[in-house]
Amino acid sequence: MRDVLVDDVREALAAARPGAEVVEKTMFGGVAFMVAGRLALSAGRSGDLLVRVADERSASLLTRSGVTIGEMAGRSMGPHWLVVDAATIADPDELNFWVAEALRMSG
Repeated sequence: MRDVLVDDVREALAAARPGAEVVEKTMFGGVAFMVAGRLALSAGRSGDLLVRVADERSASLLTRSGVTIGEMAGRSMGPHWLVVDAATIADPDELNFWVAEALRMSG
């Protein structure tokens, strides 16, 4: 499941920001995508997606289906880290939406 998501995120990033410097690293139990040196997204083991968003966008984004505030070791990661569940991002339009949100933070 994660491998498919990793491929889908790669494609979405390439389409949204052609030629961008994207580095993949194993982090947070998944595959993280660094864009222009900043952590933007991480594809989780279970197929969910950790997305870095602007603090001022967090409250409205949390109203979307399948979205929660990220947690690490049982503690909140704060309003700028949201997790989008696998069922939600199975829709390519939703995945592209969340990739675009992450890219807002990556300059």
